[in-house]
Amino acid sequence: MPKAKKKLRVLFLCTANSCRSQIAEGWARHLIAGAVEPYSAGTRPGTLDPRAVRVMAEAGIDISGRRAKGMDEFKDVAFDYVVTLCDPAAEQCPRFPGRTKVVHRSFEDPPRLARDAKSEEEALTHYRRIRDEIRDFVSRLPEGLPRAQEGRRS
Repeated sequence: MPKAKKKLRVLFLCTANSCRSQIAEGWARHLIAGAVEPYSAGTRPGTLDPRAVRVMAEAGIDISGRRAKGMDEFKDVAFDYVVTLCDPAAEQCPRFPGRTKVVHRSFEDPPRLARDAKSEEEALTHYRRIRDEIRDFVSRLPEGLPRAQEGRRS
C-alpha cells in the first residue's frame, strides 16, 4: 500500500486575523484541502470581519464559525510555510524553528479600502475583489510556494 503524502502545514498570517488570513484559510480548506493543512492567525488578533464572512458565503464557503487567533495558539505546530498576507505582518513575523519557510504575498486591506465607500454594496466590491485575488493565489498552492528545503527566511 503506497504511503500517503504528508500534507503541508501552512499558516496564513495577517495583522488582525479578521479578514485576509481568514479568507485564505477558507479558500485553502475548500480548494486544496488534500494538499495542505491550513491555519490562520494574526500578529495582533481582532475579531472576525462580518463582511469577510458575507463575501465568502457568496462564494459558497462558510467561515462564520471561525474566530481571530494569535500566533501563540500555534506555538507547538511545526509549519512548513508561513504566508504573510500584509506588509505589517511580514515586518512583525517572528522567526520559526526548523525548516519553516516564510513567504510574503501582500494583499490590500478590504476594511481600509471600504472605509470611504458610499454604500454597503460599494464596500463589498472591495472585499469581493480581494477575496478573488486571494482565491487565485491559494488555488496555485502548494506548487506556487518555494520549496521548504530552500531554507527559512533570514
